[in-house]
Amino acid sequence: MARYDYKCTECGTMFEVEHPMSAHPKVSCPSCGAPAERIFDTYGIEFKGTGYYNTDQKNKK
Repeated sequence: MARYDYKCTECGTMFEVEHPMSAHPKVSCPSCGAPAERIFDTYGIEFKGTGYYNTDQKNKK
């Protein structure tokens, strides 16, 4: 199951809904009951430490 962010088209309430990736349910706002739209947002990934890059695995001479 994956979590998706939705925003109400009427009142602007933002909330999460959990459903399978293959499902495309019609989601209603929990506050007012109006239809909600799925929000597509980018999330930043930050790699810290060693082991993330190809050069980290090479033998050091």
